Amino acid sequence: MAHKSREKASRGKESLRDLPSVEKLLQTPQLAKLVAAWSQPLVADYVREVIDSSRKDVSRGKSVPTVEEIVTRVKNELDGYTRHFLNRVINGTGIIIHTNLGRSPLGEEVLSHMSEIACGYSNLEYDLELGKRGKRGTHIYELLNKLIGCEASLAVNNNAAAVFLILSTLAKKREVIVSRGELVQI
Repeated sequence: MAHKSREKASRGKESLRDLPSVEKLLQTPQLAKLVAAWSQPLVADYVREVIDSSRKDVSRGKSVPTVEEIVTRVKNELDGYTRHFLNRVINGTGIIIHTNLGRSPLGEEVLSHMSEIACGYSNLEYDLELGKRGKRGTHIYELLNKLIGCEASLAVNNNAAAVFLILSTLAKKREVIVSRGELVQI
């Protein structure tokens, strides 16, 4: 009985030796194309993952996959890597602006305009009237000033910056108590 288990272990080691090396796989024409399209380190990582998975399968008694099978698995893994990760969901939480669900949905008209602008170049930091570099916030500052009826305004793109600006203005040189939970969130 012990003889059979040693024989099986020996066959398992021989089978594991039949698995191709990472280097050999990276030199196949199919994976060479993927390396050219992506990068050698990325493709090599996926090759290693597939070989590790194949080692476990062979150890469990499955047959050694062919080079073609391994290449196909690597290609499939990379295809999964290139898919979009975000999906539409339904917000049933009761929280309108939910930080875990992508914040506020955009209206169709706004989205259409953003798409139109984002597909090409824009005057984000370029003053068309002066024909030279402008300031990034000029457009929104002018709108905010008119909307609120103030001399000057400032817009930032995240809550942490907004909290910092508010506190540095309203609580300058004074103590501010912040809960640990909020520290993590910010």
